[in-house]
Amino acid sequence: MRASRYNFREAEPRWQKIWDEKQVFKTRTDDPRPKYYVLEMFPYPSGRIHMGHVRNYAMGDVVARYRRAKGYAVLHPMGWDAFGMPAENAAMEKKVHPATWTYQNIATMKAQLKSMGLSLDWSREFATCDPDYYKHQQRMFLDFLKAGLVARKTSKVNWDPVDHTVLANEQVIDGRGWRSGALVEQRELTQWFLRISDFSEELLNALDGLTRWPEKVRLMQANWIGRSEGLTIRWALVPESAPAGFDTLEIYTTRPDTLGGASFMAIAADHPLAKTAGAQDPALQAFIEECRRMGTSQATLETAEKRGYDTGIRARHPFDPTWELPVYVANFILMDYGTGAIFGCPAHDQRDHDFATRYALPIKPVVRPAEMSDAEANAAFSREAPPYLDDGVVFNSGFLDGLTIAAAKEAVAARLEAETIAGAPVAARKVNFRLRDWGISRQRYWGCPIPIIHCEDCGIVPVPNQALPVTLPDDVDFDKPGNPLDRHPTWRHVPCPQCGKPARRETDTMDTFVDSSWYFARFTDPFNADSPTSPAAIAKWLPVDQYIGGIEHAILHLLYSRFFTRAMSLTGHADIKEPFEGLFTQGMVVHETYRNADGAWVSPAEIRIETGEHGRRAVEIESGREAIIGSIEKMSKSKKNVVDPDDIIASYGADTARWFMLSDSPPERDVIWSEEGVQGAGRFVQKIWRLVTEAADLPREGSTDTVPAVTRAAHKAVLSVSEDLERLRFNRCIAHIHDLSNTIAAALAERSDETGPAIREAVRVMVQLFAPMMPHLAEECWAELNEDGLVADAAWPVADPALVREDRLLLPVQINGRKRGDIEVPAEADAAAVEAMARADAAIGALLEGKPIRKVIVVPKRIVNIVL
Repeated sequence: MRASRYNFREAEPRWQKIWDEKQVFKTRTDDPRPKYYVLEMFPYPSGRIHMGHVRNYAMGDVVARYRRAKGYAVLHPMGWDAFGMPAENAAMEKKVHPATWTYQNIATMKAQLKSMGLSLDWSREFATCDPDYYKHQQRMFLDFLKAGLVARKTSKVNWDPVDHTVLANEQVIDGRGWRSGALVEQRELTQWFLRISDFSEELLNALDGLTRWPEKVRLMQANWIGRSEGLTIRWALVPESAPAGFDTLEIYTTRPDTLGGASFMAIAADHPLAKTAGAQDPALQAFIEECRRMGTSQATLETAEKRGYDTGIRARHPFDPTWELPVYVANFILMDYGTGAIFGCPAHDQRDHDFATRYALPIKPVVRPAEMSDAEANAAFSREAPPYLDDGVVFNSGFLDGLTIAAAKEAVAARLEAETIAGAPVAARKVNFRLRDWGISRQRYWGCPIPIIHCEDCGIVPVPNQALPVTLPDDVDFDKPGNPLDRHPTWRHVPCPQCGKPARRETDTMDTFVDSSWYFARFTDPFNADSPTSPAAIAKWLPVDQYIGGIEHAILHLLYSRFFTRAMSLTGHADIKEPFEGLFTQGMVVHETYRNADGAWVSPAEIRIETGEHGRRAVEIESGREAIIGSIEKMSKSKKNVVDPDDIIASYGADTARWFMLSDSPPERDVIWSEEGVQGAGRFVQKIWRLVTEAADLPREGSTDTVPAVTRAAHKAVLSVSEDLERLRFNRCIAHIHDLSNTIAAALAERSDETGPAIREAVRVMVQLFAPMMPHLAEECWAELNEDGLVADAAWPVADPALVREDRLLLPVQINGRKRGDIEVPAEADAAAVEAMARADAAIGALLEGKPIRKVIVVPKRIVNIVL
C-alpha cells in the first residue's frame, strides 16, 4: 500500500545503508572519466557538529552529486583537523587523554555527518593526529629544512600566559588570546619558521590568476601580503645626543612626499637604539618592559593608546641639518616591519596625529586638496582637525611645493639618492612586504612533534627518515601549566643520530595550521605509506576544483596552503603551485536571541513562538512567561541561540534541513534559521511526495500533436537549474524547482490521457533536479516511479534547445519610467517592430493619446520605455 506521507525516519537510514553497501560514492583512482575534486574545509572534532557544518557540507554535497551526475569522476573526501589546544584543555578539565577525547569526538561527529546523507568517500578518511599522517608532515619539514625553506631564529612573539603557548598575530583578539581570553604578553623565544616571506611577490602576483576566487578574498590576501614601494632614508643623529656607536637612524617610508611635515621620530621598543638607550635610562627601560606586555598584532597596535618615551636623542632632517627632531620609543612601532623606525607626519597620518596630540608635538600640513590654494589650506588648518589622508598637492615643503604626491615622491627620491652620509646614499628605493615568516613552534603537547634533535656537539640534527614518525608519548600529565613534553622523564632524552652522545628532542610541536596546509594533497593518495602523496595522484586530482569554507579562513589557512604547495613543488612532493582553483566562502548561520524576564539567555529549544494580533512573541515553554526577542546573531553557545542539528534531523529529517539551508538566502550571505522556515521546507517535502505518488500511475508512453506546457517547463527548469548550479546559486536552483512543482501540480489537476506521459516525465526530471539537495527523498521518489537503479547513479537530464527557446515574449511597457502595461511580441522582433507594437497596443495608445512622444527606448527582450 502506498504511503500518503513521506516517512523520512524510515527512508533516510535505509537509503544511507544502500549507498554504503553499494559503495556509490567511493572514488576509483583508475576512473577514466574527467576528474572533479570538491572539498569542504575539514572540521575540528570539537564534539558535535553545528548548523554551520550542516550548511557548509550540504553545499559541497550538492556540487559533488551534480558533478557525478554530469559524468565526472568525483573526489569528495572527509577528514579531521584534530590537533590543537582544546584537546589539552579537555585533558586538564576532564582528566581525559587528548587522544581519547579527540577520537571520541570524531566518532560522534562522523555519525552526525553520516545522518546528513553526504556523498563522501569515507574510505579516504584520516585525522591529522594519526601518526600515519603526521609522519609525512615531519618528512616534508625535514625536506623543507634541507631546501632552505625553514629557519630557526629568535623573535618577539605573542605569549599566552594561560595556555602557555605562542599565538599568531591573528590569534590575538583585542590584545587577548583567542581561546583563553588572557592578556597577551610579548616574549623573545627561539622559534622554528617557514620562510613564506620569500614567496611574497609570487603569492601576490598569482592572485590575478585565481579568477574563480571571490574578489574580497583576493583583496584580503593582497592586503595581508602588503606590498609597498617606498624609500629607506638614513637620518643623521646629533652626535652629543646619541649613544656611542649610533650615527644614523634608518627608516622606511611610503610617504616621502610628507617629509616637510615631519614632527618626530619613533622607534620600536626592541630596536637596537632603544635597547642601548634603555640600558642607560631606568625610566626608559621600564617603558620598554611595559611595551613588551602588549600583543604584537597589527590590530592590537592600531587600537592601543599611542604612548611614547622621549629618549633625548635627536635626528637631523635630511632636507635641513639645522632642523632637529626628537626620537621617541613608541608602543605602536613593530621591529619586524620596515626598519622598526619611522618619522611621524601628524597632519597626514591618524596614528601620528594621535601621538603628536598626546605629546604636544608640531602638526604641520604639507598636502592640500587640489582645489584649494596654499593660503586657503593654511587658513583652514586646525590641530583639532583630523589628518588629511586624500590625494592632493604638496605645499609648505620648499622645493616640493606645487607637485602632486606622485611627483613629490619621485623628487624626494631623486634628491636623497644623490646625497650621501659617510660615503653612502642618504636614501634608496625599496619594495617592502608586510608578510612575515610563519612561526610554527607551539609550546604544547597535542601537536605534530618537530623532528629535530639538539646535540651539544653536533648542534641541530634532523631525525633520520627511517626513524619517522616521531610519535607523542602517551604517558603525560596535565596537572601543571606548560608543555608536558618539557617535563617528560624519558621521551625528550635520545642519543644523537650523528655522534651517539646524549641529546634531547625538540619539545615544541607544530602550529596546527601546518596540518591543514596540505591535507587536500594527502586525500589524493591517502594510503601511500612511503610518501605524502604521489606524482600520479597529484597530476590526476589537483588542484581542488571547488573548495568551500568560511570567510574567516580567507587569509591564514588559504595563504599557508598556497605557500605549502609551492614548498612541496620545490622539494619534489608535487608539481603544482595553486591548490584551489575555485573557492567559495559561505555565509554564517544566524538565529534570534532570547532572554527571560531575569535577563538570562534562553535557548530556542526552550521557546515557543506565537503569532497573533499583536505580532510575534516568544514564550518560555516551561514557565509560560513571555521572553524578550533580541537581535539576530551568529549562533553561539554563550548566547544560547544554538540549534542542534540532531534535533532538527530527528524532527524534520536531513533533507528538510538541507533544503532550508540552501533555499533561504544566497549562499554567500548569512542564513537566518527559523522554525517557520524549516516547517515550510517540511511542507514542500510532503508536496513533492504527493506529486510523485500521483504521477507514478500515469502511463510512460503516449502521443500528442503539441508539446505540453509541462514539458517545456521541465526543460526550462533543467537549463535554469544547471546554469545556477554551475554558479553555486543554490537558492535560485530551489526557486526554479518550486516553479516546476507548481506547473506539475497544475498539470496534474487538468491532466488528460494525452498529457499523462508528459507529466510523468516532468516529475521524473524534477526528482533528478532536486536529488543533489534532497538525496533521500529523491531515491524514494525514484523507486516510487519505478525507475531503474539509483538516482545517485543517473545521468543529469539534458534540456532540448527547441523546447527551451521562447517564440514570444511578454515585455513590460513604461511611460516616463512607470510601468503601464505589457505587450506580447515575437522573440526575434527588432527594436522598430517592438516600438510599433507598443504604440499600437490599445491600452498603451489610450494613455498616449494627444501627448507628444519625445523618444522610445527599447531594451531588446527586456523592456520598452516611452518618454513624453
